[in-house]
Amino acid sequence: MTGMKKRAYYPGSFDPFTNGHLDILLQGMAIADEIVIAIGVHSSKMGLFTFDERKALIEELLPQALRARVSVESFNNLVVDAAKAAQCTLLLRGLRDGTDLDYEMQMAGMNGAMSDEVQTVFLPSSPESRPITATLVRQIAGMGGDVSPFVPQSVVDAIAKKFN
Repeated sequence: MTGMKKRAYYPGSFDPFTNGHLDILLQGMAIADEIVIAIGVHSSKMGLFTFDERKALIEELLPQALRARVSVESFNNLVVDAAKAAQCTLLLRGLRDGTDLDYEMQMAGMNGAMSDEVQTVFLPSSPESRPITATLVRQIAGMGGDVSPFVPQSVVDAIAKKFN
C-alpha cells in the first residue's frame, strides 16, 4: 500500500467557514495528502450562504500551496457514503470540548458500523479557535457584532454584504 495517497473527507456546513474550520483543515493537511472539504447541502435547511458562495469563500482563502491538495464539493447523503464515493479513507472531525467528543464518538461508531473502509480521525481544536462555532458567528453578525476575531477577512467582508 506504500505510495497510495491518503484522501480525507472533511464534512460540515461551513456556513460560514471559520478560523476553527481553517485550524482543523491545516492540521488535517499534516496527515492527509488530499482533503475534500464536503459541504452538506440539504434542501430543507436555508443557510446564510449558498453552496456556491461557501465554496468560493473557501477556495479564495486557501493558501496557494494547498490549493492543489484541497477540493470543495457538496453532499446530501450519509457522510460515510459520500466519503467512499469521493475515494476517501479518512473522515476528519474537529473536537472543541467533551460535548463534541460525546457526539462525535457516537457518529464514528455508527459510521464504522456502516463501513469499515472509512476511519474517523479526531483533531483537537487549537485553544484560540476552541470557542468558535459557525452558529455563534451567524448570531453575532445578525446582531451587528464584530466577527473578525472568528473568521478570515474575506468571510468578514462577505458577511457584511449579507447583513447590509
